[in-house]
Amino acid sequence: MLKLILQEMRPRQWPKNFFVFLPLIFTVRQYWRPFSDTMWIFLGLTIGAFVVFCFASGFVYFVNDLVDVAKDRAHPHKRTRPIASGALPENVARITAVALLGLTLAGAVMLDRFSQTFPYPAGAPIFPFPYAFTAVTATYLVLQIAYSFYLKHIVIVDVFSIAAGFVLRAVAGAAIIQVPISPWLYVLTTLLSLFIGFAKRRNEIVILEDNAKNHRAILEEYSPQLLDQMISITMACTAIAYFLYTFTAENLPKNHAMMLTIPFALYGIFRYMYLIYIKNEGGSPEEALLRDRPLLVDAILWGLAVVVILYLFGRTP
Repeated sequence: MLKLILQEMRPRQWPKNFFVFLPLIFTVRQYWRPFSDTMWIFLGLTIGAFVVFCFASGFVYFVNDLVDVAKDRAHPHKRTRPIASGALPENVARITAVALLGLTLAGAVMLDRFSQTFPYPAGAPIFPFPYAFTAVTATYLVLQIAYSFYLKHIVIVDVFSIAAGFVLRAVAGAAIIQVPISPWLYVLTTLLSLFIGFAKRRNEIVILEDNAKNHRAILEEYSPQLLDQMISITMACTAIAYFLYTFTAENLPKNHAMMLTIPFALYGIFRYMYLIYIKNEGGSPEEALLRDRPLLVDAILWGLAVVVILYLFGRTP
């Protein structure tokens, strides 16, 4: 039973929660010295935030699959999930969902209390209210519940809701360590998640074909041609925004060394488009990242390049 519960929590999708690490990575040289005691403390807090969002996303998956259990049974892949297949009884799933909700909120409150015992990196709290991380986490949960019951039935808004979930993960990462949120964090996270969201919708239409609307009614409002246009627009905007970010963001090295990461970003975007249009694997970006070795290697190299550039050229307080 525990194995089925873990499977329903979808560990393969937990890489989405790594967005909470972005504020820590991009402020490490701006507010503290690398490898200092303070850095390790806030690294621990960010890891804790990642775990909390794994519980939160697990709760959301349980709720979503309980709501869509009948429709998932019409999907060639989703029908094998524990709830849809009947391997995990629905009453057990409901109890587990409540337990995951409790773990999420309790973990968020504990992290907030722990973080308040340390000095704020920026000299003063960035968020003007206590328990900011808990508030952001609760907002994420409310948004995802609204998505499961209502928002996913509204064309275009459904994908924007998915994008908002990624943005809230990044904001939560900033809230737990109390560092300022760069406007670029909002822009790049939103554009990238829209790009991924539209790709996911296209994959569902292509794979399900005539059965698409039976699985998800909102798919009737989309067409491959419309989604191709949306993917192209968001892909181009994501690339341009990243280019501008590398030499205009205030917290980056003044010698524009971050521009060296542009080839990795471009390759990642093009490789993902290759998986979308040639391999029909755009339905689950986190699984594509784990399965596709070139994409995984590129993501690792991009991350290493960012850390090295920030460490070598970033501003030390």
